[in-house]
Amino acid sequence: MMSGNEPLLTRNWFDQGGRAYARFRPEYPPQTAAFLASAAPDTRLAVDVGCGNGQLTQLLARHFTEVIGLDPSADQIANAIAQERVSYQCAPAEQLPLADGSSSLITAAQAAHWFDLPAFYKEARRVAAPGGILALISYGVLKLEPLLDECFQQFYRDGIGPYWPAERKLVDSGYATMDLPFEELAAPRQKIRLEWNLVEFLGYLLTWSAVRNAREAGRKDVFLKFAQQISDAWGDENTKRAITWPINMRIGKL
Repeated sequence: MMSGNEPLLTRNWFDQGGRAYARFRPEYPPQTAAFLASAAPDTRLAVDVGCGNGQLTQLLARHFTEVIGLDPSADQIANAIAQERVSYQCAPAEQLPLADGSSSLITAAQAAHWFDLPAFYKEARRVAAPGGILALISYGVLKLEPLLDECFQQFYRDGIGPYWPAERKLVDSGYATMDLPFEELAAPRQKIRLEWNLVEFLGYLLTWSAVRNAREAGRKDVFLKFAQQISDAWGDENTKRAITWPINMRIGKL
């Protein structure tokens, strides 16, 4: 784990695992959970599928009597955020360990592009309560301050771009092209807004599947070269910089 005392570009960036995901993934604003709760027929049970370490799961607990977070990764569940009224289980999206007609709200945040969607939708129909809501949520490409953003966008497009899996195109489009065979409801425009220092920003990039793929292809240098470029432009690594992500939601009534 990074100690914070090592020179920035000699730290072991790649030895993070689920800890990096838990520490550096951006959190959704409270308004996202509030909207989802308002769309659900009641607030008895919300299920967050592909929950990761529980960024959205724990926000839903402010509005629902019970929240269950499900993820197929034991590493993610081990690093999940503990919260009153929240429980976590290891389970895939295509086999939900839930009773028929039990779930008022089913969410999948930054996860649905990995699912076998027909199988997931079949399970969602099974476990949804009458009038239950399914929400597919994603956040798009981040934006930095203008001078930093130009450097980042070039890295996203040309540097790490070839290492993204095909599913990333669904995220970039805000899930607009994803099949949603339910009555669709309108969703508000929202953004994630954070201020991060340089270590937090680079730590977030390490949670990307594309960075992992580049590393496995023997191309650690793709990330490290960008880390040097953005470091030069950033200045003092402790300086906090504004970062935003657009939130995209596809909402279906089951």
